[in-house]
Amino acid sequence: MDLVPALREPLKKVLGPATAKVMAEHLGLHTVGDLLHHYPRRYEERGQLTHLADLPMDEHVTVVAQVADARLHTFASSKAPRGKGQRLEVTITDGSGRLQLVFFGAGVHKPHKELLPGTRAMFAGKVSVFNRRLQLAHPAYELLRGDPDGPETVESWAGALIPLYPATAKLESWKLAKAIQTVLPSAQEAVDPLPDSLREGRGLVSLPEALLKIHRPHTKADIEDARARLKWDEAFVLQVALARRRHTETQLPAVPRRPSPDGLLTAFDDRLPFTLTEGQQKVSREIFDDLATDHPMHRLLQGEVGSGKTMVALRAMLAVVDAGGQAVMLAPTEVLAQQHHRSVVEMMGELAEGGMLGGAEHATKVVLLTGSMGAAARRQALLDLATGEAGIVIGTHALIEDKVQFHDLALVVVDEQHRFGVEQRDALRGKGKQPPHLLVMTATPIPRTVAMTVFGDLETSVLDQLPAGRSPIASHVVPAADKPHFLARAWERVREEVSNGHQAYVVCPRIGDEDDGTKKGAKQSTEATGADTEKRPPLAVLDVAEQLAKGPLQGLRVEVLHGRMQPDDKDAVMRRFAAGETDVLVATTVIEVGVNVPNATAMVIMDADRFGVSQLHQLRGRVGRGSAPGLCLLVTEMPEASAARQRLNAVAGTLDGFELSRIDLEQRREGDVLGQAQSGARTSLRVLAVIEDEEIIAEARQEAASVVAADPELTALPELRTALDALLDEEREQYLEKG
Repeated sequence: MDLVPALREPLKKVLGPATAKVMAEHLGLHTVGDLLHHYPRRYEERGQLTHLADLPMDEHVTVVAQVADARLHTFASSKAPRGKGQRLEVTITDGSGRLQLVFFGAGVHKPHKELLPGTRAMFAGKVSVFNRRLQLAHPAYELLRGDPDGPETVESWAGALIPLYPATAKLESWKLAKAIQTVLPSAQEAVDPLPDSLREGRGLVSLPEALLKIHRPHTKADIEDARARLKWDEAFVLQVALARRRHTETQLPAVPRRPSPDGLLTAFDDRLPFTLTEGQQKVSREIFDDLATDHPMHRLLQGEVGSGKTMVALRAMLAVVDAGGQAVMLAPTEVLAQQHHRSVVEMMGELAEGGMLGGAEHATKVVLLTGSMGAAARRQALLDLATGEAGIVIGTHALIEDKVQFHDLALVVVDEQHRFGVEQRDALRGKGKQPPHLLVMTATPIPRTVAMTVFGDLETSVLDQLPAGRSPIASHVVPAADKPHFLARAWERVREEVSNGHQAYVVCPRIGDEDDGTKKGAKQSTEATGADTEKRPPLAVLDVAEQLAKGPLQGLRVEVLHGRMQPDDKDAVMRRFAAGETDVLVATTVIEVGVNVPNATAMVIMDADRFGVSQLHQLRGRVGRGSAPGLCLLVTEMPEASAARQRLNAVAGTLDGFELSRIDLEQRREGDVLGQAQSGARTSLRVLAVIEDEEIIAEARQEAASVVAADPELTALPELRTALDALLDEEREQYLEKG
């Protein structure tokens, strides 16, 4: 939050053009303020050392350790044929493990003189493996001299605590530390965005003090004070932005849409063969209340896989048609749009035959619009939209094109929000005469704090009970490398399900029509051992289908489905599978959302470790949709101790999507959650952890709401306004505008 001219000073003026260029290109830091907000990732104590035992592969790391041993070897090479080549091997230790450093050629002289046994230093480089041992080749290093008068003492950086910064190969942590020391005096001029009453009421230190303490702490308590304060800054400023966004929305006009007492919705409810769950009834009431107001609804509907979200959305669409408007449902893929269209028409029966012979009295027309439709069908669909003949429209992003005009767009339902950019949602909303109501649906459960942070401008409804008659899904990890007979048993289980009259999915991460080289690699790899998992490409649909049809599933009707097939072919495959004419469908993740075949009871996910936790949970939700129990087998070649296996064990261990989404979030960086997909900008969260800081986020949301309610323009809080402007750089502002 570069708040005043001193903090807006470009780094090239302060640090020189070369350093500033590296900081801008590799770390996105441009001003003094940016650099002051580049916080240490962690701190090393002089008495303690990094855990060399836990170093991650292929990552750039900074470690503090002691030299145990240094040896200079000579060898012959093409450049030095007479045995004059030199290689320095240095072993460093931290008590938990050992790590080898190597230096070659002319680069050996300086470290040979400086890195003597017993010397302590900070080392930075990329971790690689050579001869089965971890090593850093040509690491950069900085000696830590104990001499208090020496120019490079630890004290000159950070007293007893050495800050380690998120660094890059081009800029080591200690160079960043020195640059930050240069600009640290400017921290005194940072203007405080938190209202005094809030800061004092919560006992938080001032912003200048927090910046000093986070970069130059003398005790662990300093770090705690600083982080507590900086977390509040991030949570509060973000929540104020969202609160202002919600406030603006309530000022927008919208047409209230109330269903007529004995219209289309009543006729639909009367023909339902089952009663809605309590959850469905409650969420429907929340939606109908929103639709009846004169400002646009903005609601996020979260529902576990198979909790009946589509039914809730359809009833909202029918209510709007009842009130004379049109409703549109936006789906991320053609397969899903076609599936939704089919299931909506089936659920509505003659109520979907508006304008046709045999159509019921209150019927409307349900139209499908996708990019691959023939010209004549497309022309007719566009006409039905423009005249208002079609009350319900289901389609892909083809709906967003300029040519598409609506008679009276009243409700936009977005399915699987995470697949759509905000721009696409916004373009569709722009097609209404007045802003239409918006319902966003997701089957990826979102922890409460993320919902408050990412979708903070939407009201949230949750469907957490499954409709009656749904069966539980048993999930198991199949360790194909350690126990190949488990994989053989998996195929036997698939045959058993088919012989009982059911069907199965086999999911693979890749299609397999890329090029012959990768296909061969994938073919050989099915017998691969855990050691080779790094080398082989992910298993592919086309290869696996061929192997299964010739091998363990010989005699069964096996078909393939993937995203590069022609839309008509995809639709034909799905129809045959839904009709029970195919036993086993080998597919990519195109089946991840919305595909509904109640007779499919088994799913085998190959290379399951290559999918995310939420994605595996989504995929698994495709089975067990009927009355027979579901089975999901997660096949992996990853060794038992690996993080990937632990992730799979977590998925196998619970069917609770909210629990899994927490695990997923804890294992990924926060930035992925808030990051590119949402804002297109660098995530603004640096110290706030979405999962751990749930209380801070909830309290900040309340504080922000009361501040904005009292003073929407923040006229009495100019510092907060300035901070907001800094947070909402152009891209982020667009994101919040369009949210």
